[in-house]
Amino acid sequence: MDTNQQVSDAYPPTEIARKVEKIGVTKARLDTLSVLVLSVLAGAFISLGALFYAVVVTDTSLGFGVTRLLGGVSFSLGLILVVVAGAELFTGNNLIAMAWASGLIRTRDVLRSWLLTYIGNAVGCVGTVVLVAWSGIDTLANDAVGRTVVDIARSKSGLSMSEAFARGILCNVLVCLAVWLAIGARSVTDKIMAILFPVTAFVVMGFEHSVANWFFLPYGFFLDSQGLVSLSGALQNLLLVSAGNIVGGTLLVSGVYWIAYLRRERI
Repeated sequence: MDTNQQVSDAYPPTEIARKVEKIGVTKARLDTLSVLVLSVLAGAFISLGALFYAVVVTDTSLGFGVTRLLGGVSFSLGLILVVVAGAELFTGNNLIAMAWASGLIRTRDVLRSWLLTYIGNAVGCVGTVVLVAWSGIDTLANDAVGRTVVDIARSKSGLSMSEAFARGILCNVLVCLAVWLAIGARSVTDKIMAILFPVTAFVVMGFEHSVANWFFLPYGFFLDSQGLVSLSGALQNLLLVSAGNIVGGTLLVSGVYWIAYLRRERI
């Protein structure tokens, strides 16, 4: 009975740290074609979660908090698909910094992984935008879904530099914690539950995810017929949110946990 209980429990934080470190080495050594294919998939998965969010929050009368809560749960689909089905997501891959801090991979390996996953994610998002635009999803609810997407893109492109950067930091703290918890889980159900709350939280609180924005901003810009979405604001958002995501994932999650659990093992 004790053995069964032990097997069913989540991995302890120290063991999660070692698993993240090992996974980081594996990701850094993955061949280029595999990284790109899996990154395109991740971009598509996150885009589907983003579209799910947009449809769910359209024309609700449940109030601000409850509407965003339901939207956050819906958006969680993206990271669930990435983690359970398997894909390479730029924001989650910021955790490979733990392997770098331990001296197991080189700086060039980290930068290569981030560059390839970012490019692949962006391609997957933009490709999904094309398919979604072709499908006419924006016309649902008498074009209300399209108006929701434009409003989301307008809001994101209107953020100040400090807002975009800070929200990017906060977002990837929660995303990387979701991945961290999922790595510590033993079953698919546990992984889904581990992802659900952190992702829902960042959506509800309005934090900024660079990969999701590669879906929302191009799609909103495409649907915008009144010049509400600023192109320069959209580009600024993508740049600053991406930078914020790196800071949040590498320093505030990877860095903190490396110091707490792995530092003494590598001295």
